[in-house]
Amino acid sequence: MKRFIQRTWAMSAKEVLHVIRDPRSLYLALGMPVMMILLFGYGVSFDLDHLGVAFVDLDQTASSRALRQRFTSGIDLDDAGLIDEDYAEEALIAGEAVAVLVIDEGFEARLRRGDDATLQLILDGSDNNAAIQTQAKAENIVRVHGARLSTRVMRATPLFEARLWTRFNPDARSAVFLVPGISAYVLAIVAVLLTALTIASEWERGSMAQLFATPVSRLEIVLGKLIPYMVLGIIAVLLVLAVGLWVFDVPFQGSPSALAVLSVLFLAGMLGQGLFISVITRNQMVATQTATLSSMLPSLLLSGFIFPIQNMPEALQVLTRAIPARYYVEGLRGVLLRGNGLEELWPQVIALAIFAAIMLALSTVRFRRTIA
Repeated sequence: MKRFIQRTWAMSAKEVLHVIRDPRSLYLALGMPVMMILLFGYGVSFDLDHLGVAFVDLDQTASSRALRQRFTSGIDLDDAGLIDEDYAEEALIAGEAVAVLVIDEGFEARLRRGDDATLQLILDGSDNNAAIQTQAKAENIVRVHGARLSTRVMRATPLFEARLWTRFNPDARSAVFLVPGISAYVLAIVAVLLTALTIASEWERGSMAQLFATPVSRLEIVLGKLIPYMVLGIIAVLLVLAVGLWVFDVPFQGSPSALAVLSVLFLAGMLGQGLFISVITRNQMVATQTATLSSMLPSLLLSGFIFPIQNMPEALQVLTRAIPARYYVEGLRGVLLRGNGLEELWPQVIALAIFAAIMLALSTVRFRRTIA
């Protein structure tokens, strides 16, 4: 056991020297995650404002003008101008507005009588996200404006009132929702590329042959090479989370120990995946392509980072169970936003542990002490 630890430690020390001599590894491990989370955090946002709304005012009264002013008094919706009814569709086609609000003739008269006054909102559905948000913002404005008007006319008191309380992200900020997913996505790519590229380069240079002349076992080589990159990965996790908490004001509600366990297991699995790729390919170019495709696309599309898993087809939902980023995204959101600990996140911990064990076992088994 003592010799096992000594040889593994010697392998790790050798790998540390490789990392120090190759600044690209340090940039990939530490610089790239911070740069990517800043780019994604600032560049990817589902919070839309200044959405242009054009108006077709067929009533031309004080009430219709007040409604128009109410619509565009904030930063959410901008006034794209007053247009004719015949030009409504052309305004959407030309991109002059994302929606057109039609105020029918007799709008003010109906309000004074206490009758229902209907509005027509025509949306540009070519941008689904903008259309959905414009609809939601318009419905909220109409609801608030209608409640104010109801105090000026005789109206029956409603039997009940619904009050909404949003937990964990009350301001509905995209950054709070996206940063945990971005963190998992970035770390997955970086961890896989780290081991895939650095070890594949040793196969190409022929330095791996020198190891085969020593009594170092396959497991000692695997562990010795993974430990330094695990340390780099942990530093990358801390940097990414620090940027998320400090720059994007993401809360940290849960258990640090749960975060540590999830992060170590996730990194172990992704580093093991990169090592397995390098063992199979033994070529930097092929390793880069394989590592990128096997980490980037699944972590982006099948992790629940952007698209909810429960809305996917059943076949894809089954496939997501083999994606470690899925469990890490769920774990990060649980720890950072919902205040979860290990007692709530044990399914994610078990899944990540199984994936890490499989990747490390496959890497060790396929690591042949042969050059060919």
